[in-house]
Amino acid sequence: MGDSMKIDKLSPIPFALEEMGKRLSRIRKQQGHSQEVLAQEAGIGVATLRRMEDGHDAQMSSWIKILGALDMSSAVNAFLPETFISPMAEVKGKGKRKQQTRPRSTGNTWGDETP
Repeated sequence: MGDSMKIDKLSPIPFALEEMGKRLSRIRKQQGHSQEVLAQEAGIGVATLRRMEDGHDAQMSSWIKILGALDMSSAVNAFLPETFISPMAEVKGKGKRKQQTRPRSTGNTWGDETP
């Protein structure tokens, strides 16, 4: 992945924007688009695309348009999935879902049962 870095919850916003811009630029080039052509296909200004690739803040609508033009709309679904269960919620939910089972009667009697 070259000089890309992972974006995580500790990443400062300027770092995340810069990294997203680098990724956008790399993908655009891999798909053989110039900035002008991609901006036109996405319906945004070339200056907006340049700012995005330079790591400046951009409107979410611009990102959605760009991802659509790059045929990467699935990235939007990955960004905010329709349904999401956090790992902690899943662990907590498993504990609640467990039902205690009572021992089944085997039919045998041991003489200490109460009637």
